[in-house]
Amino acid sequence: MASVGAQPIAAGPPQGAKAPSGGSAAHAMAGVGTRPHPRDVLLSAQAAAAGLPVCDHYSGVEARMRKSLALQAELSEEFGACVFDVTLDCEDGAPVGGEAEHAQMVAALALEAMADARRSSRGARPRIAVRVHPVDHPAFEQDVEILLGQAGSAFCHVMIPKVETVADVVRAAWTIDQCFGQVQGATPVPLHALIESAAAVHRAFDIAAHPRIQSLSFGLMDFVSSHGGAIASNAMRFDAVDGGATLDQFHHPLVVRAKLEIASACHAHGKVPSHCVVTELGEPSVIGVAAGQAAQLGYTRMWSIHPSQIRGIVMALAPAQHEIEIAARVVAAGSAEHWAPVAVDGRLHDRASYRYFWQLLERAHQTGCKLPVGVELLFADSRPLSGGAL
Repeated sequence: MASVGAQPIAAGPPQGAKAPSGGSAAHAMAGVGTRPHPRDVLLSAQAAAAGLPVCDHYSGVEARMRKSLALQAELSEEFGACVFDVTLDCEDGAPVGGEAEHAQMVAALALEAMADARRSSRGARPRIAVRVHPVDHPAFEQDVEILLGQAGSAFCHVMIPKVETVADVVRAAWTIDQCFGQVQGATPVPLHALIESAAAVHRAFDIAAHPRIQSLSFGLMDFVSSHGGAIASNAMRFDAVDGGATLDQFHHPLVVRAKLEIASACHAHGKVPSHCVVTELGEPSVIGVAAGQAAQLGYTRMWSIHPSQIRGIVMALAPAQHEIEIAARVVAAGSAEHWAPVAVDGRLHDRASYRYFWQLLERAHQTGCKLPVGVELLFADSRPLSGGAL
């Protein structure tokens, strides 16, 4: 059995090929391109969730949009990865009667941000998304025509709110493809769906199964209000001290059930579950606690509605350094044994645990964590994870 002490995660050259000379991690990784990447070996369709940033930051006013995009660039340079998406809001952010003008502003801003990024070449490529109106809203097709027609290449995904059925996804995909496909002829734009009612929760598995869906988000406020007063307003809040007694959003049975259904639907179909907002902005530490509880419910991504929440979400959903070290050793051992079962630190590991620890390393990479040199080399080719900007 191969030693797994500090060896880099290298697939090595094929049998009969000449091994690279030298003992450095870079030399040891030289054969990776000639053999399947761990991501390709270990991730089945069920487990191959798109590699999205763990935080999705929403902004609906131009001045805040600009600040959010500037913060994204700053943190990308700091972490060495784009650790949060910026979603420009054309639903709640657009003034009634001014939807077209708002969409024009968002399209121009997205193109401007991408052009600035190309000129500066600092940090990771920006990830800019947009939330349009629901498919049954009069402004939906206008949103798509303006946003995708003018700036489709700037958006990494489109968020569709108030999705009730698979038919809503089909309609959204068809409308977007009719517009963006004619202009760009590019890969179809990924769609994210916002689940905001009991009926939508009931259909979450079907919605998550649609091939264009990349992520499902839970719309807490609309979900609670859709129950006509049957769920108390406390369920829209986060009570870090006494949530069990007040039945906050992490304790009300109907809300927790909805969250679990959405997370389960996503994991069943290899999609990313994205947790809802926390509106308590006074205490910066609160968001980290909430993100930790969201992770316990199976969520790997979370909404931010204030810049002060972003870092707390990223830190809470990033793996701990000791977990990264364990993952590196386990995946190194599996790679050395061509993914056959192997013991590491007295524990037996096989494909299931290799997959778990590889996903942990991907999450560490996405959140800008420090990686062992052998692991860094597996991400050095800049292979885009699913959902990269078009």
